[in-house]
Amino acid sequence: MGNRHLNTTLRGALVLSIAAFIAKLLSAVYRVPFQNMVGNTGFYVYQQVYPIYGIGMTFALSGLPVFISKLIASVPDLPSQQQIARQVYRWVWLLAGGVFLGLMLGAPFIAAGMGDRQLTPLIRMVAWMFLLMPELSVNRGLHQGQFDMLPTARSQVVEQLVRVAIILVAAAWATHHGWSDYRMGVWTLSSGTFAAIAACLVLPRWRKPVATTGTPIAHLGRRLLIEGGTLCLLTAMMVLFQLVDSFTVKNGLVAGGASDLAAKSLKGIYDRAQPLVQLGLVVAVAFATSLLPALTEAQRQQRPLAFKRLTATMMRIALIIATAAAAGLISLMPWVDRLLFGDAQGATMLAIYMLSIVLATLIQTYNSVLQSQDGYRLTVVALLVGLAVKMVGNHWMVERFGGIGASWLTVAGLLVTLVVIWYGSAVELRSGVWTTGFLAKLIGCTGLMVISLRGLVGISETVWPRLTSGRLLDGAGLLVLIPVGALVFLAVALWWRLLTVREWLTLPFAKRLLRFWQRLGQIGGK
Repeated sequence: MGNRHLNTTLRGALVLSIAAFIAKLLSAVYRVPFQNMVGNTGFYVYQQVYPIYGIGMTFALSGLPVFISKLIASVPDLPSQQQIARQVYRWVWLLAGGVFLGLMLGAPFIAAGMGDRQLTPLIRMVAWMFLLMPELSVNRGLHQGQFDMLPTARSQVVEQLVRVAIILVAAAWATHHGWSDYRMGVWTLSSGTFAAIAACLVLPRWRKPVATTGTPIAHLGRRLLIEGGTLCLLTAMMVLFQLVDSFTVKNGLVAGGASDLAAKSLKGIYDRAQPLVQLGLVVAVAFATSLLPALTEAQRQQRPLAFKRLTATMMRIALIIATAAAAGLISLMPWVDRLLFGDAQGATMLAIYMLSIVLATLIQTYNSVLQSQDGYRLTVVALLVGLAVKMVGNHWMVERFGGIGASWLTVAGLLVTLVVIWYGSAVELRSGVWTTGFLAKLIGCTGLMVISLRGLVGISETVWPRLTSGRLLDGAGLLVLIPVGALVFLAVALWWRLLTVREWLTLPFAKRLLRFWQRLGQIGGK
């Protein structure tokens, strides 16, 4: 019976992980065609207000449902589960209603704080999505607490599909009919509300009992604020850094001497980094956290050696994939920038921003490990310290160094967050995870990959200068360069034994890869 329950839980976790991966992938990819349609200023208008939607989405998509599911799973009988859901529903409605009113009434002041009063109707449009947050979060949490992950998974994918479709259709319509960027922004941001409605429609209806049955949860409001709020903060980490940028980058550029229009355009260029970072994060974290169910089970069965080994494997895989992705993007940034966005503007500040892939991946992976031990306080304290660094210094850095200053402050804030987590973690989460030999090999693998990529780029720009301009030619070049870089990194990693055989085997298709490498070694030996 216990094994059957465990298998059901692991299967549900896998379904939910796949759905989350698809949703995050859609959320990252749509920004490229969207930016191509609306241009830098249109992208600025959307991205200035997007972090407010992003915070609400994390509340309804993952933060609150995870907290609610833990409450539901803590009681065995259906009446008590329904009673808990009813209690939570009331508290979440109080929270959502407060946020809705705050955004509706405070929209002019928020827009003024962002340096652009024309953003007021966009902020008010986003506010409507919060009214659907109680239904979404409680319904998802109820089903997850009953170990039925399919409704949540289905609603996540449907929500993102509807949202992306509305954004792209609205952007195409606005471009064709010559709408202003702000009118376009209102319609594209309405996608959050329509997508939430679609998600509600595909979720099974849950019964809200009128009579009080079951056992109520004591101090629920405080737990919702502390535990639920903590989960939401951790999930929305990168969105919170973007929110700081919304209030400081455009204002800092104007204070530094840029015209209002130029500042908007440059902020739109700076925001090109978001889909690239999100894509790198999705891939790296997905690979690393595939070991999370096994890690949680090792913790539950009190097997410290297995827990330590799995933690080390997760952290190393996360660092390897994130480092390779960041180094590859930095090496090829002008080409990537031209291919995706039509020009190479801001390539330097985008390249610097790519360093955040490594730091954010490690933070999220550490957070997953700490969550498996029910440890939240350390990560929250670390995140708040990192955000404080970003908030205090961002305007000053942008005023003096432009968008490059904002990129460095994001990297600095994430680095501070990671350092606080590192030094605050238990000894078993630090010792044995990073060794001098592992880090030296990783630096060597990355260095050889970067040298090979930069060498090929330099040759192509010298020998065939005409082939280094044009989006189609950039795309063709990247189709060659990306596999070459990946193969160089992989070959050196295998040759230097960057990971142990056991660690390699945790990755998909690794068994075939190791067999092929072994055959090559036998051929080379002959």
